[in-house]
Amino acid sequence: MKITLASLNPTVGDLSGNFDKILAARETARQNDADLVVYSELCLIGYPPEDIVLKGAFQKAAMDKVTELAALSADDGPAMLIGTCWREGAQLYNSAILLDKGKIAAIRHKVDLPNYGVFDEKRVFAAGPDPKALSFRGVKLGVMICEDMWQPEVSNALCTDGAEILIVLNGSPFEQGKHEERETLAQERVSETSRPLIYVNQVGGQDELAFDGGGFVLNGDGQLAVRSESWRENIHETVWQNDTGVWACVPADIHEVPTGHEALYQAMMTGLRDYVQKNRFPGVVLGMSGGIDSAISAVVAVDALGADKVHLVMMPSKYTSEESLLDAALCADWIGARIDNIPIEPAVQAYDVMLAGQFAGTEADTTEENLQSRIRAVLLMAISNKFGHMVLTTGNKSEMSVGYATLYGDMCGGYSVLKDLYKTDVFALSEWRNSHHPTGGLGPKGQVMPENIITKPPTAELKPDQTDQDSLPPYEILDDILNCLVEQEMPVADIVAKGHDRETVARIEHLLYIAEYKRRQAPPGVKLTRRNFGRDRRYPITNGFRNAKTEE
Repeated sequence: MKITLASLNPTVGDLSGNFDKILAARETARQNDADLVVYSELCLIGYPPEDIVLKGAFQKAAMDKVTELAALSADDGPAMLIGTCWREGAQLYNSAILLDKGKIAAIRHKVDLPNYGVFDEKRVFAAGPDPKALSFRGVKLGVMICEDMWQPEVSNALCTDGAEILIVLNGSPFEQGKHEERETLAQERVSETSRPLIYVNQVGGQDELAFDGGGFVLNGDGQLAVRSESWRENIHETVWQNDTGVWACVPADIHEVPTGHEALYQAMMTGLRDYVQKNRFPGVVLGMSGGIDSAISAVVAVDALGADKVHLVMMPSKYTSEESLLDAALCADWIGARIDNIPIEPAVQAYDVMLAGQFAGTEADTTEENLQSRIRAVLLMAISNKFGHMVLTTGNKSEMSVGYATLYGDMCGGYSVLKDLYKTDVFALSEWRNSHHPTGGLGPKGQVMPENIITKPPTAELKPDQTDQDSLPPYEILDDILNCLVEQEMPVADIVAKGHDRETVARIEHLLYIAEYKRRQAPPGVKLTRRNFGRDRRYPITNGFRNAKTEE
């Protein structure tokens, strides 16, 4: 028996486009004499569909497409096990549907609906009944959908019902360490049931999520037989034998899984590329400051989209150093991107004149600093409006955590590749990219960022001799405190016990909470960590709790 693993990149709501991808994968499998093609979770409608799946018209259109696909399975090609939504009476399910011999041969519904982190499936789907194995050409298959594999109940029930091979359709988004977690859980299910397991995952970007694919097969003895390539659409053929009454996959290609900085970089490229392309932007425009955040954002954009799709704009003020101008121009030259220079001093002077009456008798402060950032946002948005390119923001997770960003200024834009990346990781990833070329990257090989951009003290250059550390603790300290507060939800006392100054921790906690209103107005950005802002960590804007105060 031959089973094809199809890791595709669907677009939520693009039923016709996803339909075509499904058929194209089937045609490839047919040419290889496959018996069955297994697709990812909700591949026909795209994952996650969120509330669009509640529209009756959408449900009907999706079910009509299933009927079309079923009819097309009447030829001598392989059967298809697809993921889609399916309505039965008043209940809407997240389902796996077997299409074979011109008909819908079987339907199985997801049992365990996740309702944590980025997942809200109980909001839109009903849980399926007790799972049953399905018969396919003399073989009993135990079909699970994503979260059904996370606990043993579903796989145990399927095997009790006679399942000989476990098949898992997945829409599992990337985060650091996630692939290892998936394989570990799969190993546990195989160990408990002694059944081989097929895992197929979605690939590509969808809003703030990036999916890394990386399907695999474990045999009943727990040995890895196949692992497909991560971060790429791929059609992976597997061959199965049953010489001793037990099905086993013939060992074949086992691709390495990108880890560490390489995995983060692939997620950033994938998230940006698909956000731009699926939303039909001709490219991106971003402000190039000569600093590390804008430089690495520009490099990622060129790697994801190509240099011809990236427009850089330097917008110097009287506080911008010659060093910054030279660094920005050199980086742009190395990555082959267009860079223009639009001085903002005429606009700064105009605002000073317009606001002179309102600000009479006051001293210059952050108000005037933020005006510079907002002038730059106006210029970038004007370029975006005129030529259609999406504004790419360049703020990182450290800044967004403590509100070190200007609302309607440097936060203004359509997408952020650094939104879930702490500043210390920005430095590390920049060093990595200077010595590595990412698989699939469209940018040049070799050094792409001047070393001075990476090593000089970070600064917003909104006033004379300004550095980030004037307002914030050193990033090594700040990021460790933020990791404790955001990722781990640690009590302040435990963070202090790690060696941090209590007053500093209390201040960072306060800044983290009061910046929530800013983050609600920030653009989306690719999820990289276990707790990104927006989809994972959801805090109230109006919030009077301070753990540091309760411990006084």
